[in-house]
Amino acid sequence: MLVAVTAARRGGDFVVWDNLPMTARLFWFLVGLGALCAALAGFLLAGEIDSSRPVLASGTWLSDAKPIADFHLIDSQGRGFSRASLLGHPTLLYFGFTHCPDECPDTLAALARVRRQAQLPGLQVLFVTVDPQRDTPAVLARYLRHFDPSFLGLTGDPAEIRRVAVSLGIGITRIDLPGGGYDFDHTMAILLFDSRAREVGVFTAPFDARQLAQSLRSVAPELRAAA
Repeated sequence: MLVAVTAARRGGDFVVWDNLPMTARLFWFLVGLGALCAALAGFLLAGEIDSSRPVLASGTWLSDAKPIADFHLIDSQGRGFSRASLLGHPTLLYFGFTHCPDECPDTLAALARVRRQAQLPGLQVLFVTVDPQRDTPAVLARYLRHFDPSFLGLTGDPAEIRRVAVSLGIGITRIDLPGGGYDFDHTMAILLFDSRAREVGVFTAPFDARQLAQSLRSVAPELRAAA
């Protein structure tokens, strides 16, 4: 048992009192102070570690890169396109359809500006249709030429497109219209892949071409280093 006493002379007599309560309070105060300092140091260290992660000006850099599972589609040149086609260069991928009235054309126009402004060697821009029934390779090729001749469209089996979309967190809903027509609702997101076919970033609407280009330039070393 810890006993702390103090003796003092008062008026010729010795007065003795127990300092244990004060000592205990001081002890627990120091323990608490030490714990607080340790927590603060941990917080600052965590912030320093987190700050080392790339920061996108208009999107989110994923804490863990997500490898994409293999898939089999057809590009707008009539060639097979799979996961292997993503290897070796960074990629921006967007889901949409050629009959989309405004969001898709606006996004593709923004992506064309992004590609010019970013000046990122090997950057590949993919437009994956959610409407393969109407968007054949030839239709996609004609459509994308209006935005940037280097853009590639992807089409194929509807079930395969939906499987790829679901794996990437993209929602697709077909809406039947009066008179037999139809439309689509789909997630408005641009996905960023590194040179190892891993999803590393997500950009969500509204899309600002200048900020997107700035983001790509800032993470270019990470995208290339992964090759």
